Amino acid sequence: MFVWSGFLFAQFDSQVAHYMFFKGVFNPAAVGEGSLMKVSGMHRIQWVGIPNAPQTTYFHLQSPFVIGKTEHGAGVRFENENIGLLSEKAVHAQYAFKYALGNGHLSVGVDLGFVSLGFKGDSVHEITSDYHDIAGDQAIPTAEVENMAFDMGLGVYYTAPKWYAGISYTHLTQPVVEWDDYTSFRIQGTMYVMGGYDFMLPKDFKLTPSAMVYTDFASWQYNLSLMLEYKQRFRGALSMRLQDAVIIMLGMDVISGLSIGYAYELPTSKIIMGSSGSHELFLSYGFNILRQKKNSKYKSIRIL
Repeated sequence: MFVWSGFLFAQFDSQVAHYMFFKGVFNPAAVGEGSLMKVSGMHRIQWVGIPNAPQTTYFHLQSPFVIGKTEHGAGVRFENENIGLLSEKAVHAQYAFKYALGNGHLSVGVDLGFVSLGFKGDSVHEITSDYHDIAGDQAIPTAEVENMAFDMGLGVYYTAPKWYAGISYTHLTQPVVEWDDYTSFRIQGTMYVMGGYDFMLPKDFKLTPSAMVYTDFASWQYNLSLMLEYKQRFRGALSMRLQDAVIIMLGMDVISGLSIGYAYELPTSKIIMGSSGSHELFLSYGFNILRQKKNSKYKSIRIL
């Protein structure tokens, strides 16, 4: 008789089409990029037509700030996701230290928080027949359970006037959420590598190719995007997630600082047989908190 046992892991983090607008979610070193405080939200409905398919909501608040002659960034991110009987909630505080290097900034960031996992064990459908002598499975909770664990991530990010690049690692502590004496859930760490470049074109057009690759070192996922922007207001993009989906993205700046975006994903795998695709809505608002105070004192009325 041979006895074999092992562990099977899958990538834990959600798929996101608007990753280029949520760099700080995947890399804490990217928080506080630019000069604006930004509030961003995203809701994703994945694989429409498949019962209990994933639904994900992100909320991200980030801001740059200055202490003396040093530059920093800070952020808070929230996540809520439901996949079948499994639910996930997470809250993280983020900090980045920025250092002027060349014509850009090199940032090092840390992400600290908690991740909570829940499971609706009271909704599990058990198969019963003459061939199942033992009812129930100790490894499957029979009631609704939820617990949390400490989570941590690190990142390095460089941004210049025309390009950016970064690398990060989430779930560095590989959190273990324990539901009971028989059941626990280990979250595997994921490495992200991202980058993009701006090509200025004639007549107020800008072309921005970007990419994000992420892996838990058991499987790899590749996101490639090509975005065209007109007058820094209207955007359209074509993206591809290799062996998964083709993505069409549209967006615009409604007013100064307020941006909206929509993405539609058409599956290129066999999932297309059961789903019409995925939808993602993005909303962001940025405002200036580093505006210099105006000097209202004058030495002479001749310079008023």
